[in-house]
Amino acid sequence: MTAQKTNMHFGIDPRTHEIVIGSFRMKLPESRWLRTTIGVLLILGGILGFLPVLGFWMVPLGLLVLSHDSHFVRRQRRRLAVWWASRKARRNTR
Repeated sequence: MTAQKTNMHFGIDPRTHEIVIGSFRMKLPESRWLRTTIGVLLILGGILGFLPVLGFWMVPLGLLVLSHDSHFVRRQRRRLAVWWASRKARRNTR
């Protein structure tokens, strides 16, 4: 059995249920309640990003964690990803 290499650079790997950001991978908890709590806390911490320890980077990470369980957040994340890819493709064709 050989391991398949994926081109995923950002998102949630559906096979391993890990958050993937570049080469960084982090396993999500199996409990839906715990994932939702972590996502909400990341978003709330990101809103307070002007404080020294917290940062605005926490908002997209929280949305990514929430997108694993929430259809609405997942749909919005996919729309953003499609928009971003089409925007990047248009810039490369110029």
